[in-house]
Amino acid sequence: MVRVVKRAYKYRFYPTVQQAEELSRTFGCVRKVYNLALAARTEAWYQRAERVSYVRSSAMLTDWKRSEDLAYLGQVSSVPLQQALRHLQGAFAAFWENRALYPRFKSRKRSRASAEYTRSAFRWRDGQLTLAKMTAPLDIRWSRPLPGGAEPSTVTVSRDSAGRWFVSLLCECPMEPLPPCRAVVGIDAGLTSLVTLSTGEKVPNPRHERADRKRLALAQRRLARKAKGSANRAKARVKLARVHARITDRRRDFLHKLTTRLVRENQAVVIEDLNVRNMLRNHSLARAISGAAWADLRDMLEYKCDWYGRDLVVIDRWYPSSKTCAACGHVAASLPLNIREWDCPSCGTRHDRDINAARNILAAGLAVAACGGGVRPKPVSRGGRSPAKQETQRVTAGIPRL
Repeated sequence: MVRVVKRAYKYRFYPTVQQAEELSRTFGCVRKVYNLALAARTEAWYQRAERVSYVRSSAMLTDWKRSEDLAYLGQVSSVPLQQALRHLQGAFAAFWENRALYPRFKSRKRSRASAEYTRSAFRWRDGQLTLAKMTAPLDIRWSRPLPGGAEPSTVTVSRDSAGRWFVSLLCECPMEPLPPCRAVVGIDAGLTSLVTLSTGEKVPNPRHERADRKRLALAQRRLARKAKGSANRAKARVKLARVHARITDRRRDFLHKLTTRLVRENQAVVIEDLNVRNMLRNHSLARAISGAAWADLRDMLEYKCDWYGRDLVVIDRWYPSSKTCAACGHVAASLPLNIREWDCPSCGTRHDRDINAARNILAAGLAVAACGGGVRPKPVSRGGRSPAKQETQRVTAGIPRL
């Protein structure tokens, strides 16, 4: 069945001098309105225990435009300013639902600036995009075409820390699910191998940050030598940002290709629910964990499985996938990280740590998909037989050994 989904297509563009000035003014006004509304809502809550709604914030915006000090807010399109208030409302909603921290003020030194335009604030005609307050269309580099007949409903213009300009077009596109297949795969995330599959395949970690570490360190040293507030420091900051952008782009490209391949080849993908934030507290591995980008890998798998009609199963983070023997279900007492291969004391099977974990993740995921329950480690019973072992044997019953 064909579904209609919203997809964002991001392109790079090169503004003229006048367009760059107009967009820079818009970015500044968006930041100002966001901070003013956040300050007003914070003051109303802490001083008067009142909640300020989006409607009241919108009325405040009208008063701000009429004031002498903030009259410049009326020189830019009003739509990005209203969208900033809507984004703030969404940030507060996420905070009230315990999905995010309290909203923070936007800094002028923040690396990325953006503004969002709805349908009334731009013109889309003959494949050309013209924003409000502009007379000429944007010079967009169409690296890939939009789907046939698709028209953007929302346009987001942004400028990253490296000074590059991007435009993101949100379109409603028909999405046809991929043909069903019988293959399923379990994925164990790691550092030496970015992912290990239950089929036995290991995908090496490209370590993009390590490849550019010398270039990154050189750019950081040059930035540190420049006087604060000088023009040379601003130039050095942009050069450093370009190195970071190169690393980020290469990492994202690799993850997109990997996740697309996994989703296309398998009907179900099983992963662990990793708590990356807590894992980053290990200062010995924090840099490597950040470079692996496990959170981005999961996010890509989630929306691509949803697009293409695949199943993504997430098992509990406390399931002892590495310490459990995939052959007999025996759970080892301990298994330090430096041990990459181990022999099961119960059945004598020799395991590669990562492949064994991926196979156990797959078996546990199939149990979750079949029963709808979570998979958590069980304490060892006094009779000597581990309930976790019994659960693993029940889960893997009828599944061919890989």
